[in-house]
Amino acid sequence: MPRIDKNEPLYLIGVAARLCELHPQTLRMYERLGLVRPARIGRKNRVYSEADIERLRQIQRLTQDMGVNLAGVEVILDLLDKMQRMQEQMDAEMERMQQIMEEKLGRLQK
Repeated sequence: MPRIDKNEPLYLIGVAARLCELHPQTLRMYERLGLVRPARIGRKNRVYSEADIERLRQIQRLTQDMGVNLAGVEVILDLLDKMQRMQEQMDAEMERMQQIMEEKLGRLQK
């Protein structure tokens, strides 16, 4: 089964807005604020990926369910993005260290 790329642009703004139960103008405002960065077809048409939809839903939870203002959302999302990058770096380093240890163990067993 092929792996689905969560970053592949799939949804035009109207569809993305319906999926998130938001007004398209709200999505445009979030883009202006840098909270979401949809792909573009030409200069006008925004196209949102599954990852963008998840991010929009996360913004919605923070603002509507938790009462966080958009400045707070920006800080929270930035921190979450940094944590994700750090986790990916740590996973890569752990994999690298495991390979080194397996190589050394293999040499010791010979």
